[in-house]
Amino acid sequence: MEPAIKFENPRSNSCISDSSGSGEDVDHGLEELTIITNLPESPLKGPKSPLKAPKSPTKSGINKKISFTTSSKSHRVYQSGLRTLYTSGRPPWYDSHGSLKEPFVIGVCGGSASGKTTVARKIIEALDVPWVSLLSLDSFYKVLNEEMHETANRNEYNFDHPDAFDFDLLIDTLRRLKDGKSVEVPIYNFITHSRDQNTRTIYGANVVIFEGIMSFVNKELLDLMDMKIFVDTDSDVRLARRLKRDIAERGRELEGVLKQYNTFVKPAFDHWISPTMSCADIIVPRGGENIVAIQLVVLHVHGQLQKRGFKLRSKLAHSADNGCKKPDTLFVLEQTPQIQGLHTFVRNRETPRDEFIFYSKRLMRLLFEYAVSLLPFKTVSVDTPQGTTYHGRRLDADKICGVSILRAGETMEQALCEVCKDVRLGKILIQTNFDTGEPELHYLRLPKDIKESQVILMDATVATGAAAMMAIRVLLDHDVPEENITVTSLLMAESGVHSVAYAFPKVKIVTTAVDKEVNEKYHILPGIGNFGDRYFGTDFEKLVQVDRTQMTRCYSEPGCRDVEQAE
Repeated sequence: MEPAIKFENPRSNSCISDSSGSGEDVDHGLEELTIITNLPESPLKGPKSPLKAPKSPTKSGINKKISFTTSSKSHRVYQSGLRTLYTSGRPPWYDSHGSLKEPFVIGVCGGSASGKTTVARKIIEALDVPWVSLLSLDSFYKVLNEEMHETANRNEYNFDHPDAFDFDLLIDTLRRLKDGKSVEVPIYNFITHSRDQNTRTIYGANVVIFEGIMSFVNKELLDLMDMKIFVDTDSDVRLARRLKRDIAERGRELEGVLKQYNTFVKPAFDHWISPTMSCADIIVPRGGENIVAIQLVVLHVHGQLQKRGFKLRSKLAHSADNGCKKPDTLFVLEQTPQIQGLHTFVRNRETPRDEFIFYSKRLMRLLFEYAVSLLPFKTVSVDTPQGTTYHGRRLDADKICGVSILRAGETMEQALCEVCKDVRLGKILIQTNFDTGEPELHYLRLPKDIKESQVILMDATVATGAAAMMAIRVLLDHDVPEENITVTSLLMAESGVHSVAYAFPKVKIVTTAVDKEVNEKYHILPGIGNFGDRYFGTDFEKLVQVDRTQMTRCYSEPGCRDVEQAE
């Protein structure tokens, strides 16, 4: 099959400026998980993406690097000229029904040092979408045994053969990215020819770019790609780039580099890589220098994203049908005079802050006692101090984890710790993008074995259900069974109840009250106002100078074990 398009562009004078791409190549500066936000305009003109890059809630005109994990700075920020790529604000990766919104996958193939990574990087820069993941074949070299190590040290191991790569792990990783789930990507050390003990956690995204010399060799990989790009660079240019890189950056001798090139690299290109050019939809001569080709790729991707675009929160706000019965998974505390009395205090706008906190905590305690009663129990018998037997019940769950949606959900952690002994805590920071009105995931910290736990998800109020749905998707992406998730909230709107219940029919929803309406600002009516502002004594939306990094510090409550997982 002939490729659909082959791009030609006037040749630039700088033909040996790129040192990326190869069998055994790596671009050490490029983070595999990047977000484009608050960036200067790209020199590659094109239509604006329907998924607008978010503005930071920091002061206008100030671009701050935002780091939300324990990873080093070099793994979180990548500088390319005037543009900065960094992780921040993952937009919804699912629709209003909770179903996955499949990302657009671009495969980039080409010979060693052809400029594949540069092409991928320039596409990322020009796309101007809020979330892009880059996956490199270089991360998936197989682990070498001692004999293979000795062969590699003599420049006699063939890194340019399909058998050198772990395609099974690669295919599984790319499939999980297409499913929107997190993946653990190996970090390959090209000096020692081995994998580091640490791995890199990345997520699926609006766009996933996969690049490598053997990207088109495996049919299963080809089937996962929506667009296939072949970077066609002159063999003399590729050899010159490889010589420069291996001698200057890796301390290798000229004779060894030429021996490896003539023995393995060139034959592999002729036998394995060059024939796959026929699989490409687009052929890009001269790599990153070909601005015309990159512009057309960006135009096509923007068109595909436009077809897949949606407004999540506005749909969720109108999801409650009048007269529709409440879902069977909804559990509301009995509206006794005590419960109504507590609501009278917390709903009253004149209630002082200290009383608001006091009565809110009382409601939280009752809420969690009720939520725990819905977890699985088993029958047990115990001996009483009087020497008789009592037949009772005991919680049939080895692990319970509370996950709070910051910041209002954090207020509920103390009450949960008082109800559940030795409960472990996780954190998810979800904030509304001030421009789009959509929820965005900024940070999470979860126990590594959370998939084995009964999870109690906490948010003080649920209006449209957008934040709750995003948090549930995060838990599902970490392999928590849907039936093991319980959403708890002091107050919910009918729209939020129906949104969550429809999207995730096995998730239990527990609240102290359900109100009927949500206004145009997505506030519950009659509601209780902004719970976080009233509890903490702040007007959060006006604190534009607050540094988000301060909001992602380690939180802990006395008596609770807070478990960290770098994401």
